[in-house]
This record gives sequence, C-alpha cells and structure tokens, in this order.
Amino acid sequence: MVGIILASHGGFAEGIHQSAEMIFGPQAEFESCILKPDEGPDDIKRKLKAAIASFDDQTEILFLVDLFGGTPFNQAASLVADHKDKWAIVSGMNLPLVIEALSQRFTVETAKEIAQAIVPVGNEGIKIYPEVKMPASETKEKASAGSKKSAKIPEGTVLGDGKIEYVLARVDTRLLHGQVATGWTHTTHPNRIIVVSDTVRQDKLRTNMIKQAAPSGVKVSVAPIKNMVKANNDPRFGETRALVLFETVEDALATIKAGVDIKEINLGSSAYKEGKVNVTKALSFDQTDVDAIKELQNMGVKFDVRGVPSDQPANIDDLIRSAEKKLAEKK
Repeated sequence: MVGIILASHGGFAEGIHQSAEMIFGPQAEFESCILKPDEGPDDIKRKLKAAIASFDDQTEILFLVDLFGGTPFNQAASLVADHKDKWAIVSGMNLPLVIEALSQRFTVETAKEIAQAIVPVGNEGIKIYPEVKMPASETKEKASAGSKKSAKIPEGTVLGDGKIEYVLARVDTRLLHGQVATGWTHTTHPNRIIVVSDTVRQDKLRTNMIKQAAPSGVKVSVAPIKNMVKANNDPRFGETRALVLFETVEDALATIKAGVDIKEINLGSSAYKEGKVNVTKALSFDQTDVDAIKELQNMGVKFDVRGVPSDQPANIDDLIRSAEKKLAEKK
C-alpha cells in the first residue's frame, strides 16, 4: 500500500487528516506533519522522517503538501530526491484531493499513478456557490451542448440487460454528504446517485444543494417515489449503476413495495427527534421505524448497518430489540 503523508504550515494537515478519517474511516499508512510557528526546516524534516519510519512498507510514498515551494514542500522534496523512481509530491492540498488519494490506494499501487489521478479531483473540488458560470473554452461549451442533445434515448430502447444495477441503497437523514460522496461512491462505483424522496423533490433549494454536491463523474438525480418506480421499469436505464439514497426507512419501504428491486439496505444515519430513541450514535428509531424495518425483513430485505465502508457492521436485530425496550420504557 502507498503510504500517504500530509504536510503543512500550522495545523492545516492535522485538520484535513482528521476530516478525511471522519469521512473515509480510520486509515493505515496515513500520517500528518505540521510546521509550527516557532519551528524551522529541520523540525518538519525530522517529523517527515518519523512518519516515513512508522510505515510498514516504505517503497511507495506520496506527500500531499499545502504550498508549492514552501518549507514543508522543500523538505519533502529533499527526501524525495533519493527516491525519485518511487516517491512523489502533490502540492495544493485540499480535502477532495486527500480523499481521492485514499480511495485510489484500493486499486493503484504506485505513488506517481495516484498523484496523476488526484490532481483533477482536487481542481474539481473548487466550486462557487451560489453557482455562477465558470470560464470555459468555446470548444468545451460546444462539446457540452452536443452531449446534451445526444443524451436523449428513444423510448423502448434496451440498454444492457434492461435493468438498473443497485450498487447501494442507503437510508441517511443527511442524504448526499461527505461519507456518501467519497467513501461509499469510491467503494461501490456508481455512475448515478438517485435521491428518492417526495418531500425533497418538492424543495428546490435542497434539490439544488444535493446536485451541487455531486462527486466527480457521477450524475445526481432527485426523484419522487413514483418516478423511481418508472425508472426501475424502464429498459433505457439498463446500463445504470445506481446508488440510491432514502431520507427515511419508511421511504425505502414505500419504494420497495411499489416494485423497485432493492434487496439490501445500508442503514447509515437516522436523526434524533421527539418520539425517537437513540440506538447508536448515528441511529434513532421510533415505533414507525421499527415496524418498517420488520416489514422489510419479512419481505426478504437484508440490512447492513454501517456509517462508512470501513466500519464493522452492527446487528440490526440487536438494534431493534434495544429500540423496543427503550420505547417501552418511555411509555
């Protein structure tokens, strides 16, 4: 595995390190080094060497630093000088770039290949909200316009086997956020994320915010349940690898009862509100939730209870028993 070291002036690297692990889960061979205001080049170099020494495998190492030409960059470069065939540095560190580097380690075995792959993602992570028209070449604009015109597929066309492949169906009150846009997207490799909610679809602001959060290369749709059912039965979606997001277990139940062919649900988060009881830090159930989960189980739907891919799954039956006990005590 490629070792990754974050380096920065001040606490920036430590903060991004913590944020990345909040989203992607705890990571091996992943360290951060900071240059404090009262420290000099030798101090950060010493920290970089210690981070390298902590790795089980030091063959491939990627340094992600804040500023090209700054002290952390220069000291990392002095170490890379003796390992130019294997080690690499990328400057301009941001959170999307770091998360992409961590995800690339699942399939890429060299630091230089990861470095090449993550730079476009880091650039694409820079966006303006409210959205404004970004500068673009005439060629790109024409190509984009052409692709939009050719995107419409005639009704009755069958793509692939004519069926949507559901790579993940997740219940998450927060819908599309960091853990989904990075950890789960990179693990399941969807080409479309579909938020299924009658309520959210009627909220234009929230719908636009969700679409703004689309990860690179993945289309995002917000659909009411009836439209999800239509898409499920439309053979034109046969080449779709869908990551489906539900705000509630009840929405998932209604969608599956309407005929959408989902066999497993990932329970990610369910926010606490009046009438619910906490069963984990991320999950709160009321009796309606419990009844919906039981009905889904009776329909043969399985549950995977995890916040991020690296978490150890919790047992759904244990959580149901805990919820029922706490709900009974509240009465």
